[in-house]
Amino acid sequence: MTEDRNLPDDYPRLLEDLKRTVAEARWRAQRVVNTELVGLYWRLGRTILERQQAVGWGRAVVDRLSADLRAEFPTMKGLSRSNLFYMRAFAAAWPEEAVVQRLVGQLPWGHVTVLLDKLDEKSERDWYAAAAVDHGWSRNVLLNQIMNGLHTRTGAAPSNFPARLPAADSELAQQLTRDPYVLDFLDLTGTVAERDFEQALMTRLQDFLLELGHGFAFVGRQHHFTVDGDDFYIDLLFFNWVQSRFVVLELKVGAFAPEHAGQLGFYVSWVDANLRNPDQHAPTIGILLCAGRNDSVVRYALAGSNQPLAVADYTYDTLPRGLREAIPSEADLSSAADAAYDDLRAAHDQDHSGPPG
Repeated sequence: MTEDRNLPDDYPRLLEDLKRTVAEARWRAQRVVNTELVGLYWRLGRTILERQQAVGWGRAVVDRLSADLRAEFPTMKGLSRSNLFYMRAFAAAWPEEAVVQRLVGQLPWGHVTVLLDKLDEKSERDWYAAAAVDHGWSRNVLLNQIMNGLHTRTGAAPSNFPARLPAADSELAQQLTRDPYVLDFLDLTGTVAERDFEQALMTRLQDFLLELGHGFAFVGRQHHFTVDGDDFYIDLLFFNWVQSRFVVLELKVGAFAPEHAGQLGFYVSWVDANLRNPDQHAPTIGILLCAGRNDSVVRYALAGSNQPLAVADYTYDTLPRGLREAIPSEADLSSAADAAYDDLRAAHDQDHSGPPG
C-alpha cells in the first residue's frame, strides 16, 4: 500500500501504454520472423525445383538433403522430407519472390500448406491468402472457408443494390452478401419453423457471424419496434463496423415469395429512419435468407422495392449424406412453411406475443 501511494498519479496509464508498446513490438518481431521463415522456405523450394528441372534431381536426393540439413541444424524444425516437397510446391505455386513477401509471407507456414493441399488455381490461392491476411483467419477457419467455396459465394446474392445505392457503395454492400449461406453447423433435422431456425442460429452465433463475413456485430434478435401502435419484429439485426452500416436479416424456411421483399424493405426503411445516423453510417441494407428461390421472381420483386435488398439461399449440402437425407428438402420446407406460420400465428393470438418474422 505504501509503495502504491508513492507512485505518480499517471503511473497506471503509463504502465498500460508501455505494456501496449511491448506487445506491439513483440507482434511485429513475430511477423518479421515468420516472413523470413516463409521466405527461406521459398528459396529452398526454388533451389530444389530448379535443380530437378536442370539435372533431374530425384526423390533420393531430396531424402539425402533433408537428412543432411537436419544433421547440420538439429534444433530447427521444418526440414523434413515432406516439408521440403511442400517448399518445392510453394516455389512452383508462387514463382515470384516479391509476391511471396507481399502476400503469402504474412501467413504462417501451416496456412500455406493448406493453400497448396486444397487449391489448384493460382487465382484462388491468392484470393484465400489475401482474405486470410485481411481477416486474421486461423488455419482451421481457412480450411473451412476453402471447403465451403467462399470465393464463389461472396457477393453472389441477387440484389437491387446497383439501382438503389451509389456505384461505389453498391459494390461494397454487395460484398456483404453470400449465396448460398452454408449453415451446416446448425445440425438441424426434421421440419424447421422460422423461430426454431432463428434459435439455432443464436445458439451458434459465433459460427453464424463467421459465415456472414468480416466485421459483423450482433445487435439483436426479434428487434421490436412500433409504428403508430402496431408492433413489428426484425428477425436479426446486425451492424457491420467495417462498412459502418446496419444489416437487417430476415429468415424464411420456405422459398422466396414477392411479399417477403415488401416486409424486408419496410424493416430497412424503419432502421434507416430511426437507428441510422446519416452523418456516420452508410445506408442500411436488407438480406433475406430463404430455402430456394425463382430468380425471375426475385428480380421483379427487387425491382419494385425502393430499398437496397438482396436474396440468398442457405444450404446444408456439405453435411454427410446420411444426415442430409434426414433433413427436409427444399420442397418439404416450402410446403411446411404455411403450416409453421399458422402454428406461430395461433401461438401469437393465444399469448399476445409478437408476430412471426
